[in-house]
Amino acid sequence: MNFTRWSARFPGTQRRAAARSEHAAAQAKRGEGAVPAARGGRADPGAERSTPADGRPADPTVSGTGTGSGAGGGGTGTPPSPSTPTSRRTGVLTAVPSLDELSAREVLGRLPALVALVHGPEHRLAYVNDAYTAGFGARAPGAPAHEALPELGELGLLPLLDQVQRSGKSRTAKNRTAPGGGSSYTVTCTPVEFPEAAPGTETGTTAEAEAEAGSGSGSGHEAEAHRTGVLIHLADVTDHAEAVERLRASERRQREAAVTLQRSLLPQELEQPDDLRVAATYQPGGTEAAVGGDWYDVITLGAGRTALVIGDVMGRGVRAAAVMGQLRTAVRAYARLDLPPHEVLQLLDGLAAEIDASQIATCVYAVHDPNEGLLAYASAGHLPILVRDEDGTVRRAADPTGPPLGTGGWLHTSGTIALGPGSTAVLYTDGLVERRGEDIDEGVAALERALSGAQGTPAVICDRLMRALGVDADHDDDVAVMVLQQPARTGSDAELFHNAALELLGGIEAAPRARAFAQGVLASWRFPVELCDLGVLAASELVANSLQHGTPPMSLRLRRTDRRLIIEVTDGDDHLPRRRRAEPADETGRGISIIATIASSWGSRRTPGGGKAVWCEFALPDK
Repeated sequence: MNFTRWSARFPGTQRRAAARSEHAAAQAKRGEGAVPAARGGRADPGAERSTPADGRPADPTVSGTGTGSGAGGGGTGTPPSPSTPTSRRTGVLTAVPSLDELSAREVLGRLPALVALVHGPEHRLAYVNDAYTAGFGARAPGAPAHEALPELGELGLLPLLDQVQRSGKSRTAKNRTAPGGGSSYTVTCTPVEFPEAAPGTETGTTAEAEAEAGSGSGSGHEAEAHRTGVLIHLADVTDHAEAVERLRASERRQREAAVTLQRSLLPQELEQPDDLRVAATYQPGGTEAAVGGDWYDVITLGAGRTALVIGDVMGRGVRAAAVMGQLRTAVRAYARLDLPPHEVLQLLDGLAAEIDASQIATCVYAVHDPNEGLLAYASAGHLPILVRDEDGTVRRAADPTGPPLGTGGWLHTSGTIALGPGSTAVLYTDGLVERRGEDIDEGVAALERALSGAQGTPAVICDRLMRALGVDADHDDDVAVMVLQQPARTGSDAELFHNAALELLGGIEAAPRARAFAQGVLASWRFPVELCDLGVLAASELVANSLQHGTPPMSLRLRRTDRRLIIEVTDGDDHLPRRRRAEPADETGRGISIIATIASSWGSRRTPGGGKAVWCEFALPDK
């Protein structure tokens, strides 16, 4: 508490304050107290100034080092001139020595930094201080710098001396490390001018004059010729350099950990659907850029359908990579439900907010259906899909595009874009097309131009697009690109892909027609007898299940690829079947169990127009 401030309010303090004022006034009349002892170092404004006997006002800046007493003006001390610096200590003003009184040699000699002085076009050594001698050993003056100061050559400073002497401007070289992993220095070279001693002057005098350059001491000769030199100041920054190197090593380790985590969370090998050719590439940012959260994936859904996803977590480092891994795992789980694209994004949106509310992610999820030749997709703040037709025309997938994942409160919607035979689609992250100082639409337009002329396999197109957009090892952002092609099959390859469909009309009589249809189609495709029998049985069970539990319209579709036989039945009821355990006395409930037993895989999904599709697959024997 400030007692002085509050004591004026206590009873009796006013009388004591008045008594102190009267005592101070009496001392002033007697000539005492010429040097005020107030906290601020100045006299009481209300007190009178003391006047010496000679009629001149007393000087309150008289130094305590004089011989006079300072009382009554009778002292013999000489007050300092008005230009003399002073300092206050314990209430007494003391004169400060002038800088002109200090020796340059003394100042330079006591510096902890290494100092050397060279002169002339050959940079002959004039002076080194004690710290320089302790660091590099004794040096004899007069020799050129490359002989007398070889360490400057090892640090690469000799060209810097020439530059400073020519330009007359100071230069600084930071973090120069001595050979052999020694100390690190930040070196400042400053041009100086100093007088040259006349001929006949002793070497010691010359060295001293050079060390005290500009001090005005001179050599005693009236004629002086000025010459130029360079003052070299080496500050030891070894600790700072080591700290910087440790920080860089830590950053490298963190980056390596993030890159390792990022790559381990990405698919090590993409699934290759029967009806698509897919390739993807991931390029982390340069060494100066932190690793981001770009990811991609390919998920086979069954019945020839394929899900493709690409996304970007808005963040950097291990944290973004961890969020990316959780989202990618969730996408694979949700994709197994075989939901429409917008419903998958709706689920991801809520999950992203639960994982980390401070981070958001963009994503596009698409499903390719070879039977319809369409790519159904939904986008959460991601860049548009580009599709190149067989004739070279490039199209952008139009809206809908919703906000990024993690924002919540938005109902995503799905769209479709045609992907016919010979078409190529590209999914990518913003690192491929975004550049500083440019609108991102310009980058997308540049990608369209590059895609229109890109030919070859998906892997080749990935590389060409990366090169065309200027993505290299020093790129400032992560880049993920996925390319998928719907091949135009001709010749013998076309013989391996067939489709056959039958509309199921009527009642229970549709079952024998479906069995006969399946028997004829499978026989025409020259399947082995055992596979034909299994296919007919599977088609019969699926149709019977649809006739019992579904509603019209109903259809049976058979599809073969080079690797599998697919049997699919659709109807108008959206209730999905499930496998259950039938009791021995039950007459129904065994159809799905039979399908799961004889088929390689089976599943069901809701169709966009309402209803459902139930399917099963049989792997073809290797030829």
